[in-house]
Amino acid sequence: MVFRNADLPALFHRADTLAISRQREAVTATRAQLLLLVAGAAVAALPWHGKLGGSLQVIGGLSALAYAGVLLLTFLASRRRAKSHWQLNRSAADFIKSMCWRYAVHGAPFDAESPDVDALFTTRLEEGLRELRKVGWELRTPDKGLITPAMRELRSRPFDVRRETYVRDRLIEQRNWYKRKQEASRHGTLLWSATFTLLTLTALVFGTLRAFSVAESAGIAGVFSAAAAACVAWTEFRRHQPLISAHALVEEELRAMHTSLESRITEAQWSSAVYETERIVSPQHTDWLARHGG
Repeated sequence: MVFRNADLPALFHRADTLAISRQREAVTATRAQLLLLVAGAAVAALPWHGKLGGSLQVIGGLSALAYAGVLLLTFLASRRRAKSHWQLNRSAADFIKSMCWRYAVHGAPFDAESPDVDALFTTRLEEGLRELRKVGWELRTPDKGLITPAMRELRSRPFDVRRETYVRDRLIEQRNWYKRKQEASRHGTLLWSATFTLLTLTALVFGTLRAFSVAESAGIAGVFSAAAAACVAWTEFRRHQPLISAHALVEEELRAMHTSLESRITEAQWSSAVYETERIVSPQHTDWLARHGG
């Protein structure tokens, strides 16, 4: 049997779609802010100051517009709260997905001995989502449709089928996802570290030239300095470096669980093993590793 994201309930897809759109909005806004800051410094450093009406400097006006754009974007971002909604919807989508997988393959607390497992699933799901609503998550839980036909179908299958499906479509899929993210973070770290180093060295050269009165280069050095600072801010926003080690640690834990699930775990141990696997792939676990393990 095959179990994919398409087999998850509509509430997951709504939260996932919102997370993706708000992530795109937050990334775009941050990128635009940093670019405008660098552009404002670059325009102000231009030697030409053409005037309009005798007193208004074109260069100064363009630089001021760039900085005003930064303030406007900051104000709009504070109103839209795209980053906050991105993280809340991502947490909700991952939580719903995890609970659905637990239900479908008899993971704790939805093992075969659970009385009225459908009601238990609905209650536990709503309890978790209620905590997210306390901090601003806005989607409403529908009265029906939380348990899809595919979830019921997988739950009704024998242990060997459930184990094979879970290992292939959940565990291996997550391992591959963490490998891809780890590689993307490594490339991002290399790119932006090299860019920062190059910009800083260039600023150092112009600063040294000015120190020895070889050239009047304070404005140019300031532009490269601002660009280097923007690289640092962008890297911190994307969290490339801490996520490299976090994703590597999660993938290592999943590799160990993969071996256990396929060779050593019995049906009696299955529900707790699934629960532990879902704990490992949770965003909270990854975030903790990124904060403390990197």
